[in-house]
Amino acid sequence: MSFLELAQARYSERHFASTPLEPEKLEYILEAGRLAPTAENYQPQRILVVQSPEGLKRIDACTKCRFGAPCVLILAYDLKASAHNPDVVDYGIVDTSIVGTQISLAAEDVGIKSCWVGLIDPPELRRQFSIPASYRIVAVMPLGYPSDKSRPSYLHRRRKPLEETVFFEQYPQPASQPETEE
Repeated sequence: MSFLELAQARYSERHFASTPLEPEKLEYILEAGRLAPTAENYQPQRILVVQSPEGLKRIDACTKCRFGAPCVLILAYDLKASAHNPDVVDYGIVDTSIVGTQISLAAEDVGIKSCWVGLIDPPELRRQFSIPASYRIVAVMPLGYPSDKSRPSYLHRRRKPLEETVFFEQYPQPASQPETEE
């Protein structure tokens, strides 16, 4: 499968089967995240893998969006280890997002579905899993095999044409505002 076919096939799964992930597939997925590029190669990402029944119950206390997945990754980064540009951004969130993207695509490559979940309670995740104060939690990512209810959202295939999102050397001028009489 080509990269574009892989990217097109991937969608956010919201109906997981209870089948556990094979250790070698999970290792492959995590290795793809490890290989992701990060600013100045600082590699600030910190990923907690949650698979035990007790751990999954604790995840359920922090989000309603586990969707029955047998494995959940908590995606975070160490504030002390990330590159910073005060005029732009703390690159930890960018780096962790790139890591998460590579993880989700690697998962798709081996038949594992994923979902990026931002509807979380970071203070509760921190409490439930003893996450250090220097780690900023970005998202959780349920992983697993799709259930028989699996299907992409009706919004999945809606994509704007390139000419609406990509501009060559000059941004379009904003539409002028209609003049109002006072």
